[in-house]
Amino acid sequence: MSIAENTGRGAAPSGSGDRLWDPVVRVLHWALVIAFAAAWGLGKFGPSQMTLHFYAGYTVAGIVLLRVVWGFVGPRTARFASFVKGPRAVLAYARQMPARKPSNSWGHNPVGALFVVGVLLVLALQVLSGLLADPEDYVNVGPLAQYVSADITRKALALHEPLSTLLLIMVIGHIAAIGFYRRWKGEDLITPMITGRKKG
Repeated sequence: MSIAENTGRGAAPSGSGDRLWDPVVRVLHWALVIAFAAAWGLGKFGPSQMTLHFYAGYTVAGIVLLRVVWGFVGPRTARFASFVKGPRAVLAYARQMPARKPSNSWGHNPVGALFVVGVLLVLALQVLSGLLADPEDYVNVGPLAQYVSADITRKALALHEPLSTLLLIMVIGHIAAIGFYRRWKGEDLITPMITGRKKG
């Protein structure tokens, strides 16, 4: 799940060859694409009984949880510690981002890291709001709604729709960034997320 495959640290680590993304990162990325598309589509256009939407949401929750865990125990390019940077690094990368040349760095860049963390947080909030929501139709009640007050279930329901719109905007921005890197900076971000390898 990356806007760009850079850490802002330069070339690939010594001895790594052109290996970039490990299989877990790649499988979780594409699984999330499918699960989110299913959850969003079923929520917007699915049947009035939202059972399948719930299952897709549970899948999203599992993927997000696994990605967070992998962000602490996975290989270097998967770990949050390797790509989440402070404001100075984000601004420095943002200033050189318009240059019409490849970034020549490895993993998520500092700006891309903001997207990674942001989308994981919004997805977690989206899942939580669905778990707590109660539309008062006695059918599509979140499984955790019974454990919280009616006020919380109403607020969760009110958040669920705006969060889905925000996620759609983030997905569109992600796709636009991939196109920008491809056409403007000459970097292919899709192939490495399929094969795991980036041309050195």
